[in-house]
Amino acid sequence: MGFSLKLQYYCLVCVMVLLPALCYSKDYFVKSRATYYGSSDGLGTTSGACGFGEYGRNISSGNVAGVYRLYKNGVGCGACYQVRCTTNPQICTKKGVNVVVTDYGQGDNTDFILSHHAYEAMARPGTADRLLAYGVVDVEYQRVPCQYVGHKIQVKVHEYSRKPDYLAIIMLYQAGKSDILSVDIWQQGKWVEMRRSFGAVFDMPNPPLGAISLRFKVQDNAGIKWPKAVIPRNWKAGVAYDTDIQLQ
Repeated sequence: MGFSLKLQYYCLVCVMVLLPALCYSKDYFVKSRATYYGSSDGLGTTSGACGFGEYGRNISSGNVAGVYRLYKNGVGCGACYQVRCTTNPQICTKKGVNVVVTDYGQGDNTDFILSHHAYEAMARPGTADRLLAYGVVDVEYQRVPCQYVGHKIQVKVHEYSRKPDYLAIIMLYQAGKSDILSVDIWQQGKWVEMRRSFGAVFDMPNPPLGAISLRFKVQDNAGIKWPKAVIPRNWKAGVAYDTDIQLQ
């Protein structure tokens, strides 16, 4: 009898320990709705609210999206989501499509406005026209890590920059499930926070002369990190500079 009680107690402890792990390991999807851009080429837009420009049109093979609640005043720019339609199982694939957030927008009570290319990617072969005919579909989504093989974070000097009076930057290839909350610039012996101009664009008037040191406030599942990077002294508007930063 004693052995039996001990065994039952041991099994109960195992269940209590393992059950949370099993529950959290499952995919967690949020229900919403999605529509699509009417762009003729099926890709994103260069005028997206995140400020990515051409990158925001072509990144991830054009599988990009404008978001509503997930925009988070620009912090949501660059995040990746798996989106799959649930309106019609005969049309919708189980995998759906992975998209990168490059814009802000709201349709008919939607969280996502997908590029034409991304919207079609949710459909089974030969059923894209039927899915497009809905215009707006029920979807479910979850945050997934962004993956850019062969790329680390790039700091692009935005085209709006005017040396030496004004510097605007934006980060490209934001991998993992990390959010860039803010950017500081080293000026006169201290870190000074840059302004979030719009979307994922940070700016500052009268930036320091010479090479420019930056640090990023990054939040991921492990907490807050402060990776650093340097822009060369001869920086030019429109040029993207490589860093050693690899977000997870």
